Parts: sequence; C-alpha cells; structure tokens
Amino acid sequence: MSRLIDKILIANRGEIACRVIRTARKMGIRSVAVFSEADRNSMHAAMADEAHHIGPAASQLSYLQHEKILNIAKLSGAKAIHPGYGFLSENAEFAEQCESEGVTFIGPPASAIRDMGIKSTSKNIMSNAGVPIIEGYHGEEQSNSKLKEEAEKIGFPVMIKAVRGGGGKGMRIAETAADFEEQLESARREAMKSFADDVMLMEKYIINPRHVEVQVFGDKHGNYVYLFERDCSVQRRHQKIIEEAPAPGVSDEVRRSLGEAAVKAAKAVNYVGAGTVEFVMDENFNFYFMEMNTRLQVEHPITEMITNTDLVEWQIKVASGQQLPLTQKDLVLKGHAFEARIYAEDPNNNFMPGAGSLDYLSPPQTSTSTRVETGVRQGDEVSVHYDPMIAKLVVWSDSRDSALKQIQANLLDYHIVGLSTNIDFLVNLCKHEEFKKGNVNTNFIPAHYAQLFPSDKLSPNLLCQAAVALILHEQEQTLKMSAQSFDATSPFNHCMAARLNENLVKRMSLQDKDEKIDFEVVFLTGNTFTVKHNGEEYSVSAKLESEGPRKKLVCSVNNVKMSSYVVFQDNSVHVFSMEGSRELKTPLPKFLESTAGAGAGKVTVAPMPGVIEKLYVEPGAHVNQGDPLVAMIAMKMEFIIRAPKDVVIKSLPYKIGETVPKGASLVEFEDSDS
Repeated sequence: MSRLIDKILIANRGEIACRVIRTARKMGIRSVAVFSEADRNSMHAAMADEAHHIGPAASQLSYLQHEKILNIAKLSGAKAIHPGYGFLSENAEFAEQCESEGVTFIGPPASAIRDMGIKSTSKNIMSNAGVPIIEGYHGEEQSNSKLKEEAEKIGFPVMIKAVRGGGGKGMRIAETAADFEEQLESARREAMKSFADDVMLMEKYIINPRHVEVQVFGDKHGNYVYLFERDCSVQRRHQKIIEEAPAPGVSDEVRRSLGEAAVKAAKAVNYVGAGTVEFVMDENFNFYFMEMNTRLQVEHPITEMITNTDLVEWQIKVASGQQLPLTQKDLVLKGHAFEARIYAEDPNNNFMPGAGSLDYLSPPQTSTSTRVETGVRQGDEVSVHYDPMIAKLVVWSDSRDSALKQIQANLLDYHIVGLSTNIDFLVNLCKHEEFKKGNVNTNFIPAHYAQLFPSDKLSPNLLCQAAVALILHEQEQTLKMSAQSFDATSPFNHCMAARLNENLVKRMSLQDKDEKIDFEVVFLTGNTFTVKHNGEEYSVSAKLESEGPRKKLVCSVNNVKMSSYVVFQDNSVHVFSMEGSRELKTPLPKFLESTAGAGAGKVTVAPMPGVIEKLYVEPGAHVNQGDPLVAMIAMKMEFIIRAPKDVVIKSLPYKIGETVPKGASLVEFEDSDS
C-alpha cells in the first residue's frame, strides 16, 4: 500500500541532513530538522523548512533520544523520518517505535536491522543463504579466557569486532596472544560507548585484504537490484578515507558474482530500501561476507555518479510503497567516480582528530561532475561532540585515470584555515604510483608510509612565495594606513619597515613548524626582489590580486612562473600552491620562547579535546614507558595516553567523565630527581 509522504523529519545532522533536505525539496517534500545545543546555528537547521531544538550537545541527550524525535515528528506533522547514517539509522527499536506510532521509517524493517546488526546472527543467515563467509567465533560465552582460547584456535592475527559494530567502532586487530587482552578490552570499551553493547566476535584476519562493498536496493513488492560495487580499501583506524566506484581491476564476471551475492543477502532478510553488503576480497578476487550496513552509506554519492541515480529519492519512493524506479537490466555502469572524505585531523600525528573553527573555507567549484557534500560553512565549528568530517569531495569522469586527475586538482583547490585537515595527505595518496594503478588494500597506508608522508622540508619556491606575499601584503596595509601613524603591534611588523626603497635589504625569519628559517630580501624596482637563503639567491617578481580574505599571488621565481593563493591570519601566512598547503608563522620573540617549554617532560597533555573515559593509574604509582595512563574519547574514538618514560605519578588533574581541552595536563609526573 502506498502512502503519501509530504513532510520528512531528518533525525540527523551535518552533511547527510543537508543532503536529504536537498532531495526532499527537489521532490516537493517539506523538511523538518532537529538540532542540539551545539548545532543551534548549524547549516542543516538553517536549510530545513523548520527546525526544532532537541537537547544538549551530547548525542545521548539529543540525536539518540527516541521519544523526543517522535514527539517532534508528531508535533510538526511529519509523516516520515529519515535517519541518515549513524545515530538511529540502524536502531531496530527506533524503527519499531516509528511503525507503532504510524510514522514511516525511511529504512529497512526492524527485523532486517536486527538480523544484520548482530554480526554473529548475520553470519549464520548468510551462510544459510549461500553467501561466502569467513569462519570465526560467534559464540555466546564472552569471558576473556574463552575468547582468547578461540582466538588461538583461529590463529593470530585475529580481528576482534563488536557484534553490533559499524564504522570501525569496537574493532581491533590482535597480532599476537600477548596483546590480545589489551585489544579486547579496548574494543569492548569503545563498543559499549558507541552501541551500549560489548559482546564480541572474532574472525581470522586476512592479510592485505581489499574492502569491497555492493549497493543493494529492495522494495516492498519483492524487487531487488544491485547498483554495482565500491572499493573502500584505503583506510585509517579501520575507517574509510577515500572510496571509488567501480572497484579497480574487478572483472565483469566477478562484478556480477558480487552483485548477485549481495542480492542473496538482501533477500535472506526481506530487505527494503538502501543497504550495503560489505565483503573482504583477497588477492585472487575471492570474496567473503563481512557485514551488511542496513542504511545509506557515507559513500553513496559515487554510486549515484556511476548510475545516474538519486538514492535518497529512491529511499523516499520505496518507503512510500512505490516500486524500484529501475530494474537490474536498466542499470548501466558509466564511467568512474571517487569520493575523498575531508576530515579535521592531523595525518602526521596518527590521524588524530581535531576540533575548532573553520576560520576560512573555500571549496572547489561544483559542477555536474564535481560535488561537495558538506554541512558546514566558513566560521562554523567542528565540534568535539561529533564526527570530525568536514565534507565529502565527489568527482566523476569517463575513466578512472581522468577521475583521479580531477579529484587531485580539486583537492588542491580546497582551502581551509583554522584547523588541521587531511587534504595534503589525500593529494599525496592520489599521486602515489600504486594507488594510480589501483593496487589497493586495507594495509595501503602503513605499507607505503614513507611515500605518503615524504620529507616535508620547505622548498625554495614556497619560501619565496611566502616572503614576497608578506611584503606585498604589508605594502598594501602601509598604503591604507598612510594617513595614520605606524602600527607597531602588527603581527607582520618584521616587514613593516620594508618600503619601496630600491636595494633596501631586510633580514626576515619565518617559523615552519619546529624550524626557524632565516633569509634576506633585497628590494629592487617595482615588485621585484632578490631572496637570499642558505647561500642561494632567487630572483622574484610578484603581485597580489585581492579576492577578499584570500588573495591570489602571481609570481616568477628565477623566471619560472607560478601562482598560489594566500590567506593572512594573525601572525601566520597560509600558502596554497601546487605543492599543497603550508602555514608559516612569524617567530615568537626571544622572551616568549624562553617560557614556551615550561613544564616539558613533567606532564602528559591531551592531544585533542575530549572526555576522560578511564584512569589506569593513581598518584604515587610507578609506571614504565609505554604503560597506559588515561583513556579518552574524542570525536567518537577512543585514544590511550601512554607513559613517555619510566616515571612516578604525581597527580591526575581530571576525573572520569570530565571534558578536557586540547593541551590540558592529564597526568603530572614527579620531578626526575625526586
């Protein structure tokens, strides 16, 4: 029976909420947003036809509140709820509540969520349906000794997974028996935090596997299709970082076998709506069922790009009782697509997630072949309370090679100031020869670490660009202040003395991360200079073309023309060039440098904002280098803070459950001579 859906509540936030709102508007359907206190001024709340406050920042008190969401649906007259992904999207109890309240849940039936949500149950169902599976332990006995015994039977390395897991949460690899219990306990804590369930299963870990998944769709009339596969092999912390469709190197025969196996999986649980069947694939293209995500996936846009579909529109139509818009024979694979996830994180610090303000944000231009899926704007905060993803950059072209070149160019056009991102890492990844060949697996990043994290020494070209950009910027500021007195408080006062006087020599310094770089600039006629550094001279001519906060720098270094973009912020200049992005600072004065390292070696600090989850030690305890001290939860992930050396614990300033800022002292040590 079909049911008219004319108003949808989106029980989610960020880019997926914005994505659903856009499709609903295209279909003439009104949208209702919900927002936490942290999201009061968010993009998704502003985009919706109406928005309702739902509680404090913590998701347990807002976006995970079943009753509040259903009450707002009834209050607003929304006949359907779209859960997006994450939060309540795979919550069987919530799907049942929606049905009992007469609200359409835009997703599969609760029975399918329940069957596929418990990994041990799903493996049995898949085995009975003839879908290939990896053998392992899925039993009810959960004692540490039993699990370790089963792990030894399977043989190390083993994958430890939360049975209700997803998105890389509650998942650890135990390489040996010696590290099994620590990995098990860490997985359990993270699983309990994310899913309120710490039951684990174990599987044999396949060496250098590929992660290949198939988009499936079913309707209420018994029709099923697969919309081809995506390769999501390149990951960090078991979470996807770049995806592509179709999977490189997969033959038409294997592609068809994958799709047919995924449809078998969907039929086995009477699936309705959008789902993703995930497989582990070995080097010989043998594949094994891993799990089924009973929701729309983050990477669904690349499937849309290669099939010319709108999967959110399909979801809404199927939920209203309509048949699938296309049959299997109607679906044709066209071209190739990539999706790169833009995260607030520091790849050079083990991809540590971060939070902070998007002080400057300039994404690449969009088109029919380039999409930027986001839920933030310039000036917004990336909150410690939620996932650190800023956006998804999605591109399509008629071949893999051209799509890869396109996404690399678009990444270089993605300019962000205010927090660390993974954009430069993604550029290095796209340039890697093995990635260009499609030789990918889930061990790709550690296997190619040296090439993906090359020596980051500042090049002469970048030094010249940063130096002349500062000078030209200060000349502009000087002209603007020509009727005023000299401003000695300017963050760029090391350049302010530089006038247009020919042959004036100015000694300058820039701080590049931990390195102070000294150089000289000789002012010649017009906007021409000689930059001297390490005994080398560079002839530079340049001009700044204003574009608001971001300025285009057009210059020539030793008669080689180049252009970049620069953003000036406080005491920094941010340079965005073909080499990637770079932040260069004016150095601290000597009297400030002397105090910058106070307390070094006597404290362990928080590497990012977060919440204290567990304290392993007490004051007075003697600990050895590498021993766990504190567990903290940040951006939905657990991080273990370990002892940097053999020390005695002096104090623990924070208690379990307290929120700490980045850089806060988590553990204080006794003086080394005490």
